[in-house]
Amino acid sequence: MDMSLNEQQAWNAHLQTPVIFNHHAPVKVNDSTIEHVDLNPVKSTVHALDNEERILLLTPLKDAAPYLSKYFELIAELSYPHHLIDLGFLVGDSKDDTLAVLAMELDRIQKRPDQIPFRSATIVEKDFGTILGQNVEDRHGFEAQGPRRKAMGRARNYLLSSTLKSDHSWVYWRDVDIVESPAAILEDFIKHDRDILVPNIWFHRYENNVDIEGRFDYNSWVESEKGLKLAASLPKDVVLAEGYKQYDTGREYMAKMGDWRDDPNVEINLDGIGGVNILVKADVHRSGINFPCYPFENQAETEGFAKMAKRAGYEVVGLPNYVVWHIDTEEKPGNA
Repeated sequence: MDMSLNEQQAWNAHLQTPVIFNHHAPVKVNDSTIEHVDLNPVKSTVHALDNEERILLLTPLKDAAPYLSKYFELIAELSYPHHLIDLGFLVGDSKDDTLAVLAMELDRIQKRPDQIPFRSATIVEKDFGTILGQNVEDRHGFEAQGPRRKAMGRARNYLLSSTLKSDHSWVYWRDVDIVESPAAILEDFIKHDRDILVPNIWFHRYENNVDIEGRFDYNSWVESEKGLKLAASLPKDVVLAEGYKQYDTGREYMAKMGDWRDDPNVEINLDGIGGVNILVKADVHRSGINFPCYPFENQAETEGFAKMAKRAGYEVVGLPNYVVWHIDTEEKPGNA
């Protein structure tokens, strides 16, 4: 107070003009070309029903017209809320009426007035020029395995990249030629809270009115020292296939384990998996774990997917006592 006006002016000359920051002022984006995607709330948890977690159900199709009626009969029975399930199909290299039958089945099921219609359905068309036939000799001969698995891996990747959305928590891969599976299969799988989970795949074959209960999927296996040594000795572009005399891997097959009469929740760790029925946490796929259409550690498609996932630190788990029933096959001896 003893300063003169001139002295006060000189004293305050070194001070800056005060600025008040409001860190909570909102930023508004009005441009319609800008979309904001927040993946942080999208989780894959055991509380999927309570959280209304969305599931993407994917099925690749080729010459599948005879199986689609049963396929839709089974997925219509799924007890997981259908308004939380999106369907995705890829139709490729088909010579029959797969696309037409699929369209009719989808139109029928989506127009139902009850709780059966699904949240959405997407059909992807993509031909890869695959010339392999669908008969047993073409599909399951040893020479066909490398090209066949690579083509199937490519089809799965195209389907996945065309349909996976930001709000999907789970991806459920389901083949078209399943003939029997529990209605609560999604809830059963989700409660295990595993990154990647597969059931055992068997098939019914009746001879003299006796159910033989054949084992189908030998692509779900536990690695062996013999298999590792074999892979190390092979060129990197060779795709190993299970059950053929050309390459004896010595692996332990989940198809030969378990029994559907025993505890269905028993788990085993796997190194390779088949593709008939797979539940995957969506973030596994988002992290870049897909189905190699090239040899990855001498494996391709679903087996390569399992190898890649384990290399990235994800869990690959099988349920030897939880059986999903595949259509009967007439595979020749020599294929495991």
